[in-house]
Amino acid sequence: MRIALWLGLFLALACHTASAQIRLKDLVEFDGVRGNDLIGYGLVVGLDGTGDGLRNAPFTEDIMTNILERLGVNVTGEQFRPRNVAAVLVTATLPAFARTGSRIDVTVSAIGDANSLFGGTLVMTPLNGADGQIYAVAQGAVIAGGVAARGDAAQVVEGVPTSGTIPGGARVEREVDFQLASLSRVRLALRQADFTTALHIERAINAHFGQAVAAMQDAGTVVLDIAATRAPTAAHALSRIENLPIAPGTRARVVIDQRSGTIVMGEDVRISRVAVAQGGLTLRVDETPQAIQPNPFSPGETVVVPRTNAQIAPEPGIGLAELQGGTSLAQVVAGLNALGVGPRDMIDILNTINAAGALHADLVVH
Repeated sequence: MRIALWLGLFLALACHTASAQIRLKDLVEFDGVRGNDLIGYGLVVGLDGTGDGLRNAPFTEDIMTNILERLGVNVTGEQFRPRNVAAVLVTATLPAFARTGSRIDVTVSAIGDANSLFGGTLVMTPLNGADGQIYAVAQGAVIAGGVAARGDAAQVVEGVPTSGTIPGGARVEREVDFQLASLSRVRLALRQADFTTALHIERAINAHFGQAVAAMQDAGTVVLDIAATRAPTAAHALSRIENLPIAPGTRARVVIDQRSGTIVMGEDVRISRVAVAQGGLTLRVDETPQAIQPNPFSPGETVVVPRTNAQIAPEPGIGLAELQGGTSLAQVVAGLNALGVGPRDMIDILNTINAAGALHADLVVH
């Protein structure tokens, strides 16, 4: 019954999304309009005894020494043993067209043996790009993503207290050199390559401008001629097409999550006519140890003799059931539900049907 409800829900969602049209901006990436990953190495201070143990994390002592010396404090030869500091890696994404002075969010993650970053403050940390240049500087109070409590004999942890975020915690100091206005042609890269979707995008753009301004290069690329659109700049041309409704074409796909037992099917999934038999074995082991004692007044000692009763019994299973060839998702769902098995067994059945060559869809297993 549970699998029937799940598959019925997926059927309703698939039918709804198949008839809906998606905005162009949600299907493609515009060439050059992209973010850039940043990373930095810094120090979180102000922790309530939950920081790094400097004996196990000597790099924390090194960065703390460097920061203090830059501030004019001579700590040469000093021994540090604080528990209120932690070495962290700081990561962020520099958005496209981010300008100097704008703020971006950062993520802070402990790399030593700190127990929690709750209540800490990240001190000034440069963030570098892949080219080694500094593009932003991060600083601010860390919002930890969990909580931890510890006693003498036990501890409890909820969430991930060794990782946190700083909303707007980094200020952009350098801009990425990219001149969108100078482009004469812009490539539209499909997030999921598909010839049908690329053709629909080409036709929709050309119909919008009333002339051939877009051309499909392959399943993942459509090229837009900015000059042919007669728009002042590439930004003007992209603003005119990014909200065009597109009916995307998708591959038939079955996605299985083995950990949760979740099965998701696309609308175009088809199954050829097959016969399926499903069953299993039940293993039962009973332990009934027996104590054997010596006779009265006789030498010897009591001995525990193990007694094990092991049995293997086949489960009745579903027998041999026939699945008619499905010409629609509704018929596929009805045929699978007719087997009357649970989600875990349904996953095994789908894997076996795919191995037999009767499942006409991409099978993705997580």
